[in-house]
Formats: sequence, C-alpha cells, structure tokens
Amino acid sequence: MKSILSGIFAASLALSASAVQAQDKPPLKIGGILDMSSLYADITGPGSETAAKMAVEDFGGEVLGRKIQVLAADHLNKADLSANIARDMLDNQGVEMIYDVAASATALAAGEIAKARNKIIMFNGPGSIRLTNEACGPFTIHYVFDTYGQANVTGLAAVKSGLDSWFFLTADYAFGQDLEKDTSAVVTKTGGKVLGGVRHPLNTSDFSSFLLQAQASKAKVIGLANAGGDTINAIKQAAEFGITKGGQKVSPLLAFVTDIDSIGLETAQGLLLAEAFYWDLNDDTRAFSKRFMERTKRVPTSAQAGVYSSVTHYLKAVKAAGTTDAAAVIKVMKETPINDFFAKGGKIREDGRMIHDMYLFEVKKPSESKGRWDDYKLLATVPGSEAFQSLEQSRCPLVKK
Repeated sequence: MKSILSGIFAASLALSASAVQAQDKPPLKIGGILDMSSLYADITGPGSETAAKMAVEDFGGEVLGRKIQVLAADHLNKADLSANIARDMLDNQGVEMIYDVAASATALAAGEIAKARNKIIMFNGPGSIRLTNEACGPFTIHYVFDTYGQANVTGLAAVKSGLDSWFFLTADYAFGQDLEKDTSAVVTKTGGKVLGGVRHPLNTSDFSSFLLQAQASKAKVIGLANAGGDTINAIKQAAEFGITKGGQKVSPLLAFVTDIDSIGLETAQGLLLAEAFYWDLNDDTRAFSKRFMERTKRVPTSAQAGVYSSVTHYLKAVKAAGTTDAAAVIKVMKETPINDFFAKGGKIREDGRMIHDMYLFEVKKPSESKGRWDDYKLLATVPGSEAFQSLEQSRCPLVKK
C-alpha cells in the first residue's frame, strides 16, 4: 500500500511540475487586423475574431505546452494604421502569426511588415491578386479568394450567357482596381467588350452620378468592382433608379451572404456571384455554421469560415513542426493538404495561393427562399486549378519558371 501511495504521490508531483512548467511558458499569440467598425465589419470584423477563437478552442487551447491567445485590432481601413498595428504586434506584443487583415490596401501594408520580420501572415478578407503576385513573400498565404478568381468565375459565366458588354463601377484603391483589371481581361478574352468605367471613393453613400454614367453607357452589365457597404449601396440605388428594370444587369464581382441579407432578396434576386464558401453547401458547412450562429446570431461569410480553417491549419502545422519558427511551420503548411468543411484537397502553392474549389451562385427569388440566410442556388462548382491564376501566369518572384 505504501509503494502504491508513493507511486501516486510521485505521479502527482510530476503532473504538477508539468503544469507549472506549461504555465511558465509564454502564450502563443496570433493577431487579427480587422475592420471592426466600418464597411467590411460584417464580412470580417468581430466575426473573424470569433472564428479564430473557435478554432483555438476546438484545437484544445494550447500547443507545445503554450496557451494560445487571440488578439484583434481595428485598422479603420487605413493602410498606415494597419502597418503600425502589424509592427506593434510583431515587435512589441510577441505575435507569431497575423490573420485576416480585411482589405487589400491594409493587407498590402501589413504584409510588407510581416515579410520584413519573417513572420507568417494569412489573408482571409482581402482580395487583391497583388498579394500572391508582386507582393508575395515566403511566409505569405492568400487563403480565401482573390480578384483573379472572382473575375474568372463570375465574368466568364456572364459573358458565356450573352452578357458581353460591360461598364465598371470601381472602388478607387488596390482591390477595386485589380478586380476591374482582372474582370476586363476575362471579358475581352471571352469575346466581350468593356465600354467604360468610373471610379468612386471608398465608403461612398451616394452612387447616383456613377450609376447615371453606367446607365448612359448602354452596357448589358454594370460590374461592381467594390465590396461590403459600397456593393450594398450601389445595388440598392441601381434598383431605386430603375436601372435593373430597364434591362441592365448589375453584377457584384465580390459579394457575401451578409451583403445579400442587407440588400434583401426582392432587390438582389437573380444576381450572379462567386463565393469560396456558403453555409448551406453540405452537412459539414451547416454544422460549423450552426455553432458560429449560436455565438454571432448570423451565418459565417467565406472570409470568416476561412479564418477558422486557416488558423486551424496553422496550429496543426505548429504542433507537427514542434516549433513556432516560421520557416519550419510554413513548410509543413505547404506540404499538408487541407481537408475540412471549408476546403477539400486544398493546397498552398509556392506563391502563397491556397488552391480550392470556387462556387458560382445565383441569388434566389423571395418565393424560393425558406427563410433568412437561405439566399443562394448553386449553379456550378469550379475547380481551384481552373478558378485561380496559374503559376505560369504568376508574377511572384518566388515561383521558379
């Protein structure tokens, strides 16, 4: 009995010592740079922070004996502030990995800071193709969507259906410019014509003058190379001005389910759009979305679902590598396929692009919807190898040709 008690006591001491040792280790910090309060807040924002926390909780809350801590900061859609936040996170707060970053100009700025410090940065909310072209880095991952993929899936489908003349309303910053450029290339390559375009400031409330120019162009399609609140306002005002009833088609080149919810099916019905994820695709997407909704009272966007997937993939790689060293972790991340509710057979290429299926949806009529958030009809599944820019086209200096 004495020997048994001694063994139990020794085991208890060993466990206590292990727990104390784990507590002595600094936490593993991951930092989100998000739009928490402006036009992209519904797309990323608090929902992205929630998704990251869910990923950490589901992983077990610690890795390599270190507690995992999720940080988040609001970049206010200012590139210089985004860069300053990234610098502070990496230099002063001990953050090992940055996630989301929410918009293209802010992502490009934060990406340069992470690149200079050899730290992993994963983009879920921004779309500019520059992130995996000229601005690519050895520790940069573009996870959810990009302007090339959006243009390729939506633009190609539209032109093939006879919508072959376009006029663009473009948000005047990196993302909008790249989206217009990439969609224009798809339209002309497929035999369509670009009749013109106009650029508007970010976070525009009055689209009347821009829409009148689009209406006057007589283009079959008014392509919206913008996102978030700008997309919502443009679609609503196009309907108010009778543009869609006049026969012109409004095509949002980047729209999320939260945008459609804000617009309403009565106005949004019939819109074609490309998405990387939809909550009601299958049993796996529905299971995750149910848990997400319990916390946020809304379904996840593709960006938020991508945050969960990418943070989980990162933590698994840290565990497998046995270190938080960026070079060792990124090697595992690129070697390991991604198979979860977000992607099946996903793969991170040498340029940092995560290749996965994209989906073409049509927004349902009100009569077809069973309730709030039941917004999309799936028209086509586009393999990642067809949706995204090929390595042969890449302008990333890391790609060997």
